[in-house]
Amino acid sequence: MSELAIPSIRSETPPAPEGSSPNASKTPLYEANHADRYQRQTLIKQIQDHTESSLICYVSGIECVVDENDTMPFVDLLHRVPANRDLDLLLHTTGGSIDAAEKLMGMMRSHVGERELRIIVPDFAKSAGTVMVLGADSVVMSDMSELGPIDPQARLFGRWQSVQNYLDAFAAHAGKLVADPSDGAAKIMLGKLDPATLKLCEAARSRARQAAETLLRRGMFRNGGNWTGTVTELLDTRRWLSHGQMISWEDARDPLIGLAVEHRAYQSAEWQRYWRLYCLQRLAVGDRQKLYESDYVSLIIDSTA
Repeated sequence: MSELAIPSIRSETPPAPEGSSPNASKTPLYEANHADRYQRQTLIKQIQDHTESSLICYVSGIECVVDENDTMPFVDLLHRVPANRDLDLLLHTTGGSIDAAEKLMGMMRSHVGERELRIIVPDFAKSAGTVMVLGADSVVMSDMSELGPIDPQARLFGRWQSVQNYLDAFAAHAGKLVADPSDGAAKIMLGKLDPATLKLCEAARSRARQAAETLLRRGMFRNGGNWTGTVTELLDTRRWLSHGQMISWEDARDPLIGLAVEHRAYQSAEWQRYWRLYCLQRLAVGDRQKLYESDYVSLIIDSTA
């Protein structure tokens, strides 16, 4: 689980209000030192002008995960966002804690009330990131965007593994033993499977399903839909052979999954604005850093695995 390195937080003075003197909030040297940040926030304002929605951004380095330490920065992101207004979240993450993902989506859903909550995936939102997508009203994707399977992972015997694979192994060997009680190989293999680990895997699978179905009912399927069928498809390790397998916008829109996908062509002006912003943000964070950004807030926080 990653932890915040509090001394590494960098939060700068916000830009001066429109019409005020530039000297009211920052000196020329300070402004030059933070020019990249101001460039990104100018792009955020331009996007907001086009969409007429507030935009907040959560961009993680490749070695960071969604966790409980994201709560405080998300509170900051929402601090100046008007309540009961349409909200967009630009999201880039490898995944992380389903509990934390559910909490973050609950915070945003409460903030927007009955208004629209969209998630924009410029690159990827995998695992718990995909679970977050389920809690939105729609997801904006292009040809390079990807979601991922939501089958939970656990650290078993020193490495991360799919809990479903562990459960499948138990079911397979137990089935062989039922068919042939004298099957020595099945007895040996079942003996290698730890009952406590089996219970942990069953609980993790149930929790993933519970969280995903709850978010769907409150989000993308709040006006109706087969949330059980959708979650079953996203948990299916027979369809998705690896936890990192790509779920494209076409896959996500497939009737068996049925997510509300707003596809944007890569060449479109709207997508180019999102992509340009994401490129600037992604290059601003290291592998073990997270960026939380809006037109008012800009935090880069170091995380440790």
